[in-house]
Amino acid sequence: MSNNFIDDDFDLGMDLDDIEGEESQGVSGSFPQIDKKLEQLPHNSFENPDYYKIALSDEGEITQRVHGLLQKYLKCKDPKDKGVFRQQITPAFWEFMGSVAKKSAGRLQDPKKFLLRFGLLHPALLNEETRKLFGRIIDKNFYDQPIYYLDEWLRAVGTGELKISATDEVQTSRRSSNVKYKQLLEKAKGKLDGAKALVKARDQEKLSLEKVLMDHIAHIAEHFPLNDLPEVNSCYTDSQKKAFYEIQEIMKSLIKIDREEGIFLKDYMEAERESAALIDRIKSEGDAAELDLGALNTEFETIKQMAKMTIGRRGNHFPILTNEYFRSRVEDVGFRENVISMLAWIESIDPEAYCRVYRNSVNRIVPYVVILPTYGDTGFCWEPYDRYNRATSRGRIAVPMYPKSLQYAVLTAVADLRWQVAKEKASYYWMEEGITGHYFQWFQKMKLKGDLKDYFIQDYITWITRESEGTQKLDKELRGTFWRYLPFSQPIKEKLKDRNFVYQELYQRDVNRSMSDGY
Repeated sequence: MSNNFIDDDFDLGMDLDDIEGEESQGVSGSFPQIDKKLEQLPHNSFENPDYYKIALSDEGEITQRVHGLLQKYLKCKDPKDKGVFRQQITPAFWEFMGSVAKKSAGRLQDPKKFLLRFGLLHPALLNEETRKLFGRIIDKNFYDQPIYYLDEWLRAVGTGELKISATDEVQTSRRSSNVKYKQLLEKAKGKLDGAKALVKARDQEKLSLEKVLMDHIAHIAEHFPLNDLPEVNSCYTDSQKKAFYEIQEIMKSLIKIDREEGIFLKDYMEAERESAALIDRIKSEGDAAELDLGALNTEFETIKQMAKMTIGRRGNHFPILTNEYFRSRVEDVGFRENVISMLAWIESIDPEAYCRVYRNSVNRIVPYVVILPTYGDTGFCWEPYDRYNRATSRGRIAVPMYPKSLQYAVLTAVADLRWQVAKEKASYYWMEEGITGHYFQWFQKMKLKGDLKDYFIQDYITWITRESEGTQKLDKELRGTFWRYLPFSQPIKEKLKDRNFVYQELYQRDVNRSMSDGY
């Protein structure tokens, strides 16, 4: 399709001058330290005079509709008519984005990549300062964390590196047969990671018990000569006799651990062979990125729903990045490095935020995060883990890129993840057991009305932002429940116990539980 219409009558800079001034209102593993969030040398993509033309090119008739509506919107002076054009742009732009998304398995030109990633249709829609800001954002994922911009996420789904987010899997085309093997490899890697974690956990448990065993033996071998018969050692003391019985129990435990470790090691070796065979199969079929249009179309429709959820019914659904609506501070823009820093901050307070227990082993599993170019304020979790791999699969959360507060957006997503993981773990007993059960019972007791999970999310935010600082905002009973099931890191507990009696009492409960068998 010809793009001559782009050159004929579109002077976006002049239109922007006309509208200038208008406003619309505990576990191993950790995140990397983000020392410099904006350290990339500025690129010149936004200075390319053909940026807009490249962004719209080769996408069919929808480009002319998007171009025409955008012109009308920018030139319109009447607020009422402008609102009509604004509403018309939104579905047209999402249709246009869907067309661009179909090319995401290949190498996208910068204008199309930034269109998907930032919602940036034309650099002239931003002032010079904001263009420079976006021009310095690190392009690649140097920190190797599962945090994706939209273009990266779509590519990973389209090429089979990630499964689609929808419930039902899409049938892959024949020419994309290696997608099936990549998905099988993902499952095999999950099985491998789970077996490895179990082997390591049992090995650490064995070493810990062996140390206790050696301490008991050293204690038993400790003798003192008798006063009347210095050449004769004293009899065993009561504590030494007790050590004999404890040694017996330790030996039983070591035999059991060794048996379990052998089973887990066998599972690990089997999973390793399975993974290696799938890797060889993928290589033999060719590892070129092949687009699975069925999966990609399904994923993009899911992304559209996610975008609406980050914004809410009354939020700003305008889909294009423009200075008219861009109000976020640099630290509140959902750039990958900012999101990593926020996830790390939450984990420093709630060390079990990204942990799951499997066969008595605690695994730290950072969720997949997809950053959506919306003006939303709320993040959320749409999948706590893969239903076929509950042990080691990552959950999935979505975060808006342009919120008023990135802290709030990420906190809502992590709180949602926390709730859904706990609920899935408790299964049919979610109203009775764990954090969900205790929270539900407290909710009923307080006779509160409204959405249970929404209440939990807000209370979790209060727990992380206020209670962790010693500011008592939660109900006393609820504070005790959170202290037990959503524990602060040990340094924070140590700090709070010296703050006042309320936290001192909770800290003492921890001590009492640790000394009992029921902890």
